[in-house]
Amino acid sequence: MLEPLRPGRVNLRPGQFIPPFLAALIAAAAEERELLPFVSSVTAHLGFNSFMYAASAMPKPDHEEKAYVYTTLPLEWIGRYDQMAYVEVDPRIFLTWDSAIPLVWDQTNVRGLGAKSDAFLDDALRFGIASGVSFMFHGPHNSHVIVALNSNIPVNDSIRFQAITRNLPDILMFGHYFHEIFMKSVIEIGTAPRAAGAPLSKRERECLALAAHGLTTDDISIKLDISSRTVQFHFDSIRSKMGAANRQEAIAIGVQTGIVRAV
Repeated sequence: MLEPLRPGRVNLRPGQFIPPFLAALIAAAAEERELLPFVSSVTAHLGFNSFMYAASAMPKPDHEEKAYVYTTLPLEWIGRYDQMAYVEVDPRIFLTWDSAIPLVWDQTNVRGLGAKSDAFLDDALRFGIASGVSFMFHGPHNSHVIVALNSNIPVNDSIRFQAITRNLPDILMFGHYFHEIFMKSVIEIGTAPRAAGAPLSKRERECLALAAHGLTTDDISIKLDISSRTVQFHFDSIRSKMGAANRQEAIAIGVQTGIVRAV
């Protein structure tokens, strides 16, 4: 799922306000320069070590949702997150999914939510993801967007918490501007996620096989003991990787390629 996606060209209208701390990033985009150093610089300016943007969106009316992701994290973590199906247990997602209120988290307030979630946190620590801020919002074209800024600091002491509180308006602004200026245009024109062609994870193969045998999202949720929302996440990723417009086409491709058995 977490394959890096190159942001689109900057899309600004005359008179639109650009916050000063994003000016260098916007200028680099206008000149079509590599944005990673500038995204990393803004992330550091806000007091964090890494940035992740993920959107699940329907690019065309006759298509189901696909997954789009941009991150400054290393490829090793991207692949591991995908293959371990961490989307199922990542507290940055399930604690913000149905709320617009930001999650300010560290190792003291997200531990103990479950053994699998704690195992995810242990693994994330190895990649410098020890605390951070994440928030969810609904964008245009039925998109669900999550933005996460991560730090290698395991516990937010009072000074750190005050710094995050002070920077929170800019953190929220960064996420919304990143979506509106860079990613909205990519999603609108239906650009294929760079996950296209990537192998399905074990969990994704399980979901696809169950769907091929007639199970619905709710059926799969019960069978695999995961939420219906998480099943949808997996199918967003499956369609992105297989280049399928909908679940039925993904099943057909899976049968043709031998990923799943014909029923």
